[in-house]
Amino acid sequence: MIAGPQRTTVLFDLDGTLTDPYLGISRSFAHAMAALGRQLPDDYDYRPSIGPPMRIAFSLLCGDDEDEITRGIALYRERYTTTGLYENAVYDGVPAMLHRVGESFRLLVCTSKPHDFANRILAHFGLAHAFDAVYGAEFDGTRSNKAELMAWLLERERLAPHEAIMIGDRSHDIVAARANGVAHAAVAWGYGTPDELRAAGCTHAFAHPDDVTVAALHALA
Repeated sequence: MIAGPQRTTVLFDLDGTLTDPYLGISRSFAHAMAALGRQLPDDYDYRPSIGPPMRIAFSLLCGDDEDEITRGIALYRERYTTTGLYENAVYDGVPAMLHRVGESFRLLVCTSKPHDFANRILAHFGLAHAFDAVYGAEFDGTRSNKAELMAWLLERERLAPHEAIMIGDRSHDIVAARANGVAHAAVAWGYGTPDELRAAGCTHAFAHPDDVTVAALHALA
């Protein structure tokens, strides 16, 4: 096991980890689907579409029609850019968690969301000051694959894998960390199910932001 003091940096996912984005994301998906002529029930559960890259999220809704997926993404962003990204809520305990962990680690955001959106959300909700940098996808989909994004982050930050820890709520976070040799843990308050996270190889999940302590992070294998 790598000695605790060698770990210097915690990578946090955004949606489902720091903030609950369901209202804004679900309304923006609904806007897009209605415009595509694919009206879904008012109580449709969009949770499986929260976290994956946009093309994967829309493939769950539209199937394999690439043109419709592209149109859907544009229609989604039409609403999300001006309204949806602010229909969001910081999870209870997250600001205190970031302050506590930030006293011993550098904090970075690693999200499949476009970094422009991520920066705007963090600034709007008063979380931006906690992070040294925000890494996300480009609007054209570049680095929307989380494993590729994390590899790029490690290179840009000159971080060895054993120096970092990834904290997220979906299988994509765990798979990306494992692909890059980075220690990882899930959060139980997000959108990944226990079965999904176990199947991805996750062996530890924090039940509440209060449980994310410096000692707990150093103890991760």
